[in-house]
Amino acid sequence: MSDRSVTHATFVVERTYDAPPERVFAAWATHEAKSQWFGAPGDSGNQHELDFRVGGRESWRGGQGGPTGESTFSFDAIYQDIIENERIVYSYDMHMDDQRISVSLATVEFKSSGDGTRLVFTEQGAFLDGLDQADRREDGTGTLLDNLGKTLAREGATA
Repeated sequence: MSDRSVTHATFVVERTYDAPPERVFAAWATHEAKSQWFGAPGDSGNQHELDFRVGGRESWRGGQGGPTGESTFSFDAIYQDIIENERIVYSYDMHMDDQRISVSLATVEFKSSGDGTRLVFTEQGAFLDGLDQADRREDGTGTLLDNLGKTLAREGATA
């Protein structure tokens, strides 16, 4: 009998930013902009590549802890659908060292909210073999979206 398992989960994380949808969407669309908030900012050991188009790929690799504090994590995505300033849909998998820990479908929606943007991030995930859990992923996603908010606020202060 195998020790393999899968846990399916869906979560939604919402944030409201004091920036128009065009600006929030743009923060996802180029390597320069996304590297300001995605992954582990300030960690010079990170590797990030971005080909932002339908069928394009994104990858991120870096050390972020794990059970021993020395694991390397990787994120590999394929963009499935992009509607400028409205929606991004991508599928991705995560690895810890050489083990796949999850496979997900993520949808990012950008909605006008007064003078700002309400971002709705929905993830449908398959979390594999107990190596990752939906609540940890949801927390991590929230942290990334908070980083995005800080980046947008910094840029707004210098604009």
